[in-house]
Amino acid sequence: MTPMTFVYLIAGLVLLVAGAEVLVRGAAKLAAQFGIPPLVIGLTVVAFGTSAPETAVSVQSALEGSGDLAIGNVVGSNIANVLLILGVSALIAPLVVSRQLIRLDVPIMIGASLVTYALAWDGRLSRLDGALLFAGVVAYTLFLIIKSKREQAPDGPDEFAEEFGLTETPKPYAWAINLGLLVAGLVLLVIGSNLLVEGAVSLARALGLSELVIGLTVIAIGTSLPELATSILAALKGERDIAVGNVVGSNIFNLLCVLGLASLVSPQAIVVSASALAFDFPVMIAVAVACLPIFFSGHLINRWEGLLFVAYYLAYTAYLVLNASGAGFTQTFGHAMLWYALPLTAITLLVIGVRAWQQQRG
Repeated sequence: MTPMTFVYLIAGLVLLVAGAEVLVRGAAKLAAQFGIPPLVIGLTVVAFGTSAPETAVSVQSALEGSGDLAIGNVVGSNIANVLLILGVSALIAPLVVSRQLIRLDVPIMIGASLVTYALAWDGRLSRLDGALLFAGVVAYTLFLIIKSKREQAPDGPDEFAEEFGLTETPKPYAWAINLGLLVAGLVLLVIGSNLLVEGAVSLARALGLSELVIGLTVIAIGTSLPELATSILAALKGERDIAVGNVVGSNIFNLLCVLGLASLVSPQAIVVSASALAFDFPVMIAVAVACLPIFFSGHLINRWEGLLFVAYYLAYTAYLVLNASGAGFTQTFGHAMLWYALPLTAITLLVIGVRAWQQQRG
C-alpha cells in the first residue's frame, strides 16, 4: 500500500462532495430559469443530488466489475445513515419525527429494503431488477410532487427557493453560468468516483480485506458525508425534523435510484455475495424496521436512543473488521450480538412501541 492510495481516497471524497454541491446548485437554478416550480426542483434535482456521491461510486464500481463495492456502498450507507448519522444528530439534540415519516416514508423505506433483498436473493441484480428499482424511484418522486402540490399553502414560503436563491431575478447569461456549474459538477463526480474506487480497491488488496467490507465501511461513510453534515447542521440549528427526513429520503433513493442505475448500466448482472445476503442485508432491514417503534414513541428520537444507534454501529463495524481479519474471537462476538444484544434490543423496542400505541389510543 502506497501513500497514493490515501491520496486517491481523500481526493475522491472531496471531489464527490464538492461535485454534488456544485451540480445541485447549477441544476436547480437552471431548472428555475426554464420555469420549473421551486417545489418540483426541490423534490427532484435536490433529492437526486444528495445521493449523487453514492450514485457516482456505485455506477463506476458496476462499470469496472466491482459489484461488491457497489452493493457495499448502498447497504453500508443505509446502515450508517440511520445508526451513525441519526445517532450522532440525536446526541446533539433530540430529533423530532413528523407524522408523514411514520405513516408514509419509513414504511416505504422498509418496503424498498425488502424488495431489494428479494430481487438480490438469487445472488445477482440483473438489468431487469435495476429497471424495476428505478421505476420505483420515478413513481415515488412523482407521488411526492403530486402530494406536495396539493398540500402546499399557496402563499407560504418555499424552503428550496430560499436556500438556492431561486426567487432572485436571473442576471444576463446566468443560464450559461448555471450550465457550466452543472457540467463542472458532473465532471467532479466522475473524477472523484474514479479516484475513490481506485483507492478503495487498492486499500482492500493491501489490507487483505474484501471489496464488500471496504464498501460497507470506508466508502459507505465517505459517500454519506453530505448527509452527515446536513443532519448535524440541522440539529445544531434546531431544525430537528429536517435531520430525520434527510436520512429516510436518502435511504429510499439509495436503494431505488443508486442500485437501480448501477444494475442498469453494468455490463453484466451485479453479483451479490452470500455473506451480504446472510448478514448485511438483514442488518439493513432490521435497522429500517427498528425506526418505526423508536420514531413512533413520542415522535422523538431521544439522546439515549441516539447513543444506542451509535453503539450498534460501532459493534457492527467492529464485527466486519474482526471477521475480515480472521480474529479468533469473532464467532464469540457474533454470537453475543446475535443471541443477547439484538433480542434484548428487540424486546425493548417492542415495549416502547406498545406503550406509545397505548398512549396514542388513550
